[in-house]
Amino acid sequence: MSCNWGAELWDQFDNLEKHTSWGIDFLERYTKFVKERADIELSYAKQIRSLSKKYHPKRSREDESRYTWCLGFAATLQQLSEISVQREELAENLSSQIVCELMRYTQELKAERKTHFQDGRRAQQHIESSWKQLESSKRRFERDCKEAERAQLVSDRIDLDNKTDGEKARQTAQQKHQAAEESRKDYVTSLNQFNQDQHQHYHTLVPVIYQRIQDMEERRIERISEAMRLSAEAERKVLPVTSRCLDAMVDAAESIQPRKDTRQVVEVYKSGFDPPGDVEFEDYSTSMRRSISESSYLDNRTEGRRHSRKLWPFLRKNKLLTLLSSPRQPPPPPPTSPSPGGVANSPQSPTPASREPITQRLNDLMSSGSRTRKQCLRSIKRGLSLKLGSSPADCSHLPAEQRRKKLQTRINNINQEIQREKEQRDALLKMREVYERSPQMGDASSLEPRLEEVKQNLQKLEEELKRNQVWLSEVDIRMSDHSGRRQSAGCGLNSQATTPGSSSLKQLDNRNPASRESPDGSYTEDHSAELHFKSRSSEFDDDFDDEEPLPSIGTCKSLYPFQGQNEGTLSMVEGELLSVVEEDKGDGWTRVRRNLEEEGYVPTSYIKVFLDTSAKGFVQNSRLV
Repeated sequence: MSCNWGAELWDQFDNLEKHTSWGIDFLERYTKFVKERADIELSYAKQIRSLSKKYHPKRSREDESRYTWCLGFAATLQQLSEISVQREELAENLSSQIVCELMRYTQELKAERKTHFQDGRRAQQHIESSWKQLESSKRRFERDCKEAERAQLVSDRIDLDNKTDGEKARQTAQQKHQAAEESRKDYVTSLNQFNQDQHQHYHTLVPVIYQRIQDMEERRIERISEAMRLSAEAERKVLPVTSRCLDAMVDAAESIQPRKDTRQVVEVYKSGFDPPGDVEFEDYSTSMRRSISESSYLDNRTEGRRHSRKLWPFLRKNKLLTLLSSPRQPPPPPPTSPSPGGVANSPQSPTPASREPITQRLNDLMSSGSRTRKQCLRSIKRGLSLKLGSSPADCSHLPAEQRRKKLQTRINNINQEIQREKEQRDALLKMREVYERSPQMGDASSLEPRLEEVKQNLQKLEEELKRNQVWLSEVDIRMSDHSGRRQSAGCGLNSQATTPGSSSLKQLDNRNPASRESPDGSYTEDHSAELHFKSRSSEFDDDFDDEEPLPSIGTCKSLYPFQGQNEGTLSMVEGELLSVVEEDKGDGWTRVRRNLEEEGYVPTSYIKVFLDTSAKGFVQNSRLV
């Protein structure tokens, strides 16, 4: 249904002006809405990207590449980052295609509206001016007519009384009649002009102006409709990619395999050894029934204790030999801020603090009293552990199964590097042949340094490959030998009688040295080291095994949390109060105790020590004894 504002709204100029002004305000409000939505989309994209970056692994970790749930979460974060890219693209499209265009169109619309209503006001002023002129000529004609009528009455009355005055009155009446006639002609002219102007105003000017305003209003509404359509199209444009990202997230979730992950845990932590067998019965009553001297009895007892320490995993090895195999590291540096995360991520790097020489501790060991000897032994253990904390190149510190996997992975990586070096060597050789055939393409001699470097890299990689292959073959041989010993030991135990007797002592004395090996294959007894330390350590074994708890020499308060992951360390939380048992010997560790039960070493830089003066003096005096 068509309509014409000029014909139907010819008298609603003011209302049309208000309506079009409200329409422009609505257009500006809608432009602001789209702009704010684009800002929200951009902020959402930044927050999504920041969230994905926050929870994405900082570096490539081997653990996170093994398990399907870690891979699934990483894939989800990657797709989430892709979704943030699409939201940024949506925000860019809204800003460039809609907001900027609407702002430019709003300025043009304001200028056009101003022009149309100025034309309308001029036409309105013209018709009003014509109407005023008509009213003025009408009032003048009315006044002249009344004056001519009064002059005629006066002239008629004077004629009856005086002829002389009557002549003058007749002349005045004729003049008034002529003025009234002229006024009537002006009034007729003004009336005709006004009717003509009014007809032109309401049938020509106003319809044209109002039609322009109507067209302007329709274009404004159409532009709003187009902006809404473009907004929906811009969002629909990113929906396919977003849908693919969501499908990829669903696929990543469905790719998680719990059974496979649990099998992977077995592959990662499996040692490859059988559980230890039954502990043999050691019959000490046989030695008591013999007629032997006290010295031989004590010698047998000492020998039995020495053998008992070699039974893994229930009894300890010689304590002084154990000092050489402790895996403890130097104390970590204090965190920059007392936050729980700062301790867990702090590198276990040596501090520049000076350490007490081990030789000085050995001298203190031999020249001090019984209680001080125990403290010196602990200091020696701690110092040797800090110096020998690095893992060997052949991975002998790992269990056999894990060592085999580690070496196999290393061999595979070396083979890949060798293959890359060979491909690079072949490419250089082909390039040299091309240069030799076509000298204008390049100098063949310029490739010789690079070829020599590749050759040296290949030699180093092949040597490293052979070395790791030898270590891998040793692990395979050891695992096969250990499996054979386990099977033979099981058969022997089943065939032997369970009655205790002298045969158990004989088996204890004649045990195969290989049986003293730990399941991970990393411990082999060094008889030379045992003989070297036997004279100094045998007299302290009893005291070291049956030691009394050291007295407290003060208290300390933890400044930062510490996770004691190595042997001999003690975990603590921030603000915890502990008892100080032994001061820092210069190696960065302080021995503390918790509740008279838990005891261990903590980094000195992680605590604030409050020493008891009397207790500290007592300990110093005991060292001088």
